[in-house]
Amino acid sequence: MACFNIGYTYSLAPLQIKNILFSNISSKKIKIEKDITVENYFQFLDSIVTKHDSLTPYKLTEHLLVRANQWIINRLKNTDYYVMKEKDSFVYNQKKMIILRKGDKLIVPNSKLANKILSSFKNTKIDVNIPEFKLRIFENSKELFKFPIRVGRDEKKYLKMAGRVLDLKTKTGKGKIVKYERFPDFYNPASGHRYYVTKRDDNKVTKLPQIPFIETEINGLRYGQLIHPTTNPNTLGKAYSNGCIGSKEGHAWIIYYYAPINTKITIRYDLRVKDSVNGNTISLKDIYGYNKKK
Repeated sequence: MACFNIGYTYSLAPLQIKNILFSNISSKKIKIEKDITVENYFQFLDSIVTKHDSLTPYKLTEHLLVRANQWIINRLKNTDYYVMKEKDSFVYNQKKMIILRKGDKLIVPNSKLANKILSSFKNTKIDVNIPEFKLRIFENSKELFKFPIRVGRDEKKYLKMAGRVLDLKTKTGKGKIVKYERFPDFYNPASGHRYYVTKRDDNKVTKLPQIPFIETEINGLRYGQLIHPTTNPNTLGKAYSNGCIGSKEGHAWIIYYYAPINTKITIRYDLRVKDSVNGNTISLKDIYGYNKKK
């Protein structure tokens, strides 16, 4: 019997051994040795993922790591220019803000926690209702977040970057998240002009923030319809963009970390919705005039 047990132990594959170990031990903690700013944040996380992925029985990703450390999302959310303004702090360059402080500890989740987060990812979906100017994040049927957004204008316009006249209305349909741009450049689609600074709603000028852009695929097509932050939240609740879905800076970080690649998304145009306060059905403004065209 003793020999049988020894032989069985040595017959375990390396992956099986890692699964057993990571299921039974506590999540590993990594101490941050120096301050990490927004501009170095992604490179630092990539280095952590690369170093520890070979030690975990699951595929370690940036999204999985950060969701195991929710406090990081809160820190990123608070880099929002307008959040800082409410704290009487003017931020000219968001990229210089410290996100991870020396002495902070990151958790590399064990298998139990990792599987819980991965299950959450699989059951997450994004829902956008254009005339309501709302983006919701659901896990199964539970609403986790509801954010105000801006959507595309009801007009056709020549966009130099596309090289043709485009309908600027935000497209409806079902699809998924297909790509990120973690180091986005800012261009005016109409003129092709690149921006490095932005004029805020309070008329102050700052450098553009570093916040990921999210690319969607709708009905099997990639329209270049992005989900990204706006530096002018006064435009939220309006048909204002060139087709993209805009959110507050802080909300964009939450959307990013709750929407890994292949997250399902529905973009709809429903004019009759339930009032969240009393449950009554209310009618929304037909901002694209779809009812008039029927």
